Amino acid sequence: MPSTAFDIATSRTDAAPEFSPRQQVVLQHALTLLVEGGEKALTTAGLARTASCSKESLYKWFGDRDGLLAAVVAYQASQVQFPSEAGATADAATFRAHVTAFVEALLAVLFSETSLALNRLAIGQSNTNSNRLGQLLLVRGKHMISARARAMLESGRRHGLLKFDKAEDAYQVLYGLAIRDVHVRLLLGESAGPAEKDLKTQAETAVDRFYRLFEA
Repeated sequence: MPSTAFDIATSRTDAAPEFSPRQQVVLQHALTLLVEGGEKALTTAGLARTASCSKESLYKWFGDRDGLLAAVVAYQASQVQFPSEAGATADAATFRAHVTAFVEALLAVLFSETSLALNRLAIGQSNTNSNRLGQLLLVRGKHMISARARAMLESGRRHGLLKFDKAEDAYQVLYGLAIRDVHVRLLLGESAGPAEKDLKTQAETAVDRFYRLFEA
């Protein structure tokens, strides 16, 4: 089903948005406009021209400009993939592999030039009266990912694969072990080193340390 501004703005923060292949292409163009020209560059007219679609289609899919901006952020956050609970908890090894895959996907999204540019743009607007992009990055980005990650860890606890008191605390530890200070350094313009570009190894190391603390 097509996503509208209302759907994006009011759906649960742990709900993954669904976009058609054509919508995904359009949103990728929107991301490019946003990253290269800032929030002012993301207009329905400019996007329709760049993505070779009609403004009517944009309004039908995303509603107004705020709805479009919300869809862009939700689309970027949706690149972090989560396994279904049924498959993820089949056995201990499978669940650990799924947690590792999640961490690797999280690193790939957060360390991408697109996400870094979006965050820099939002930080630059943080002192303004209305930082719409910053709020969307929190609600439809960070909060959505963390809510689904907590649910994933809870499923591991329910199946006796992990042991912790609060899923939020466990996730914060996993996030810290995975991200460390790399994200801040990249935001400030430092280039990632060879080891930091090896996301698979970084994810495996983070999960190994996480399991030393929380394995059942």
